[in-house]
Amino acid sequence: MQDSGGPGASAAMSPQDEIEAFIARIVMKDRAAFSALYDRTSAKLFAVSLRVLNDRAEAEEALQEAYLRVWHRAELYRANGYSPMTWLITLTRNVAIDRRRKKKPSTGEALDAADTMPDQGPGPEAQAALNSEARALYGCLGELPPDRAEMVQKAYLDGWTYAELSDATGVKLNTVRTWLRRALIQLKECLSR
Repeated sequence: MQDSGGPGASAAMSPQDEIEAFIARIVMKDRAAFSALYDRTSAKLFAVSLRVLNDRAEAEEALQEAYLRVWHRAELYRANGYSPMTWLITLTRNVAIDRRRKKKPSTGEALDAADTMPDQGPGPEAQAALNSEARALYGCLGELPPDRAEMVQKAYLDGWTYAELSDATGVKLNTVRTWLRRALIQLKECLSR
């Protein structure tokens, strides 16, 4: 079976479909898909990061952090209603803006275009759809046992690692993984109703 990153894939798939396929495989921790996604998108995402930070080293670090988030949170892609490239750009831009805010500005540093750029987020109609999906997600989270729902939120919304969850809760690492996997299956079933 030819993998979606193979030579014939781009002729059969649009770039958007190809990126979506990579993200879907990254959910299953497919390193080849992650590498292919990086190859296809890193130049554009680096440009986004550099535009916000205006510092090459900072932009490279922000890009690395953005791809880490993609690796750990790929399953959240579908929940946001964006095209795959818009999701990646938004994620990268948010990481870069967070890094910029954490840096102490030098006195007299003027605002630049990144500080005054209009929000590229979804419009009112898309925002209403996102709000509806968020309500559905939180409703489904409410169907999970409270400790599992909290773990899902910390792992997939707050970016905690499985090891951090294990340390914080005193639950064995493999048990944390099992609980999260089962919780995601329950959420998927709930959201498909």
